[in-house]
Amino acid sequence: MNRHDKEKRLKRLFEESVPFNRVIGLKVESFDPKAPKLRFEMKPELIGNPTRGILHGGVISAALDVMAGFSIHAAMLERDKAEHSEGFPKMGTIDLRIDYLLPGRGKYFIATGHVVRLGSRVAVTHMTLENDEGAQIATGSAAYMIG
Repeated sequence: MNRHDKEKRLKRLFEESVPFNRVIGLKVESFDPKAPKLRFEMKPELIGNPTRGILHGGVISAALDVMAGFSIHAAMLERDKAEHSEGFPKMGTIDLRIDYLLPGRGKYFIATGHVVRLGSRVAVTHMTLENDEGAQIATGSAAYMIG
C-alpha cells in the first residue's frame, strides 16, 4: 500500500470510524508529520456555557486527546510503522494534561500536534488548539502507550 492510500485509510478511520470524532465533527486538515492538523466547526451541541456561547472544556480536552493520537499515527505513517489494514494500532493514553488559555470562541478550531518522542512502547506529544482568528485557546501534552 502506498503512502497516499495509507493517508486515505487513516483519514477515514479518524473521520468516519470513531463515532465520537463524528459527533465533534473532526476533519483531517493536514498529515504533515511535524505538525498534523485536525479541524472542527463550532456548533450548538459543543457549547458548554450557553450564556457565553463557548466550547465545553471537555470538547477542548477531547479534541486535543484525539489530536495527540492522530499526530502519533501520522508520525508512525512517516516512519512506515503504522499497520492500518484492520484498524488502529494498539494505543492507550497514559497521561493527558490540558491548559485552558482563553474561552473557546470561534467559527472553527484547528488542533495541531507535535510528537516529542516516538519510542517503541511510549510516545509523547504536545498539542495546541487555535480558533479561526489564530488565538490560542488551549495547549496540552500527552503520553501514550503504543505497540
